[in-house]
Amino acid sequence: MLELGGTATLNDIYENIEKYYPTAKVSKEWQAGIRGVLYRELNHQKMFKKIGLSIYALADYVVEPKPKSTDKMRMHSFIEGICLEIGNYNNYETYTADPSAFYRDEIYLNQVATLSQVPSFTYEEVIKEVKWIDVIWFNKKGLLYPQKVFEIVDSIGTLNGAFNRSLQLNQFKTKFYIVAPEQHREKFNQAISRYPYNSCDSCFSFINYEEIQEYYESIVKSRKLESKIFA
Repeated sequence: MLELGGTATLNDIYENIEKYYPTAKVSKEWQAGIRGVLYRELNHQKMFKKIGLSIYALADYVVEPKPKSTDKMRMHSFIEGICLEIGNYNNYETYTADPSAFYRDEIYLNQVATLSQVPSFTYEEVIKEVKWIDVIWFNKKGLLYPQKVFEIVDSIGTLNGAFNRSLQLNQFKTKFYIVAPEQHREKFNQAISRYPYNSCDSCFSFINYEEIQEYYESIVKSRKLESKIFA
């Protein structure tokens, strides 16, 4: 964590642990062993603390404030990171079109996403379009197919592009989510009522920024309670 600026994801810890403990991966259950050590230290609250669903920090690390809703660029990548973390929590493989974007607290989106590229689940022509979707959740079992996609629409001018990219997956029973400020809901409803989007309007849902953040924070709180009760 010191090397990475005071914070790390669990994947960061897995990838870098051998630098400090060369035999850390000898056991077949080495990942579970590392998690066990980490969780025990978290309960002691002396060395580490958890500052998100999958982000850990040194005990004295000062958590950054949330970006302001008026900062479109920061909010875009911040909401992408939340969607990635929730996907990981729900046991999906996760992908983002913006891997180099900054998420929060020294963490970039490529440290949270579990996939660096879109799997070859269909024709290359479709994948060329799909790879620009902000966040995609793929099932882990069997062939990797897109289960849920999230487009972060911070400007209403990008709404049609978000719809069109999502529609590339309408043959895969994928669920589409437009995540945007509440003031864009009316435009979303207008667009979804017109051709060609009305042909699959039941596949689309609108989530505002406050709702997705509240859901994320409720999971974080639930995990903290769970760790206290069942420690």
